[in-house]
Amino acid sequence: MSSKTLNGILLKGIGGFYSVEAADAVYVCKARGVFRKKRITPLSGDHVQITVSEGEAENTIDEILPRKNELRRPPVANIDNLIIVASTTAPRPSTLVIDKLIALAEQKGIEPIVVFTKTDIVPSDALFEIYRKAGIPCFAVSNQTGEGIEAVQSLLHGKISAFTGNSGVGKTSLLNSIAPDLHRETGEISDKLGRGRHTTRQAELFSVCGGYVVDTPGFSSLDFERADAIRKEDLAECFREFRPYLGKCKFTSCSHTCDKGCAVLAAVECGEISASRHNSYTELYHAVKDWKAWES
Repeated sequence: MSSKTLNGILLKGIGGFYSVEAADAVYVCKARGVFRKKRITPLSGDHVQITVSEGEAENTIDEILPRKNELRRPPVANIDNLIIVASTTAPRPSTLVIDKLIALAEQKGIEPIVVFTKTDIVPSDALFEIYRKAGIPCFAVSNQTGEGIEAVQSLLHGKISAFTGNSGVGKTSLLNSIAPDLHRETGEISDKLGRGRHTTRQAELFSVCGGYVVDTPGFSSLDFERADAIRKEDLAECFREFRPYLGKCKFTSCSHTCDKGCAVLAAVECGEISASRHNSYTELYHAVKDWKAWES
């Protein structure tokens, strides 16, 4: 019986069976027992080596290549872009929520990208300025007119991207504008899995615009407090515009919230760092400052 070895990307896993895209085809595989012994679970987004067998023999996942990042909830690996969708109106945008998600992305080595929707109703200029100053890529789109859709599509090529956004911001409409077939496909799979009833929803990758988009409900409510907690010592590094000033404060124990001689605060006062971003940092700092490592 012949077999062949291929490298591919894991699209989804259900009940111990994993769908892997390799050599322009999708193969259903079982993970070798060595992963279970080592307590390693294959994740959507994993780059894997598989053995494809002819006949009745099972295809197997033989090796999981090193991950550049992973999230625990939702469980997914090797994300390149976290596309944070926020509306300019109805619901009103929360810069704290946006900044919390940006910090999570920065911690994991994921590129945060902010997309403002409903810009045909309320302009995004003021919000744009906050994130432009911070060095965060920003885009404005209208799902009604199609403005900005092509720019977002160009971000997806060759990348694994996850979209996150609160209910009502137009995330689903944006995804349907970017890839009209995506909604149909996810609907079909939802019916097969019984989603919305009693089946756990798993992270799943879909091929979109020359890259992959992660489909999972978890990206609507990333758990800052539990799943991927950021220690207070690491939080400032997750605000990229703070980095040039870190290590330049008067006191090495500076929290960058209200301390005398703080280089970050001085940059806020002279307008080099947005007050909005610093307010978010301060609120997040106070939320995590008393956490213990074993509580996360």
